[in-house]
Amino acid sequence: MTLRRLKTCSSTALAAIIFSMTPMLAHADEEIKGDAEAARSKVSMCIGCHGIKGYKASYPEVYHVPMIAGQNAEYIISALNDYASGSRTFPTMEAIAQSLSDQDIADLAAYYSSLK
Repeated sequence: MTLRRLKTCSSTALAAIIFSMTPMLAHADEEIKGDAEAARSKVSMCIGCHGIKGYKASYPEVYHVPMIAGQNAEYIISALNDYASGSRTFPTMEAIAQSLSDQDIADLAAYYSSLK
């Protein structure tokens, strides 16, 4: 195979890959709208720690649990995604965040950001 033909094949293959990924890339840019009402059935896993003023967790170490009511939605989304990916660590939060869908995260962020 000549070098020119190899470049053409490589370009064609690359174009096919990019073209096949276009729907996924377009979907990645879509913002998921959070529904605070839908989150009401999802907050039970949060209120046990984040709903108690001055609460401190004792596993794996003593840790002051922040109140998240009224927190910025973007911050909540970022924090949950960081816990899910492991870039932010706390065993309980990692396990919970990894169990959430993107819609769950958006709903929880909408709910908690709407509280004062």
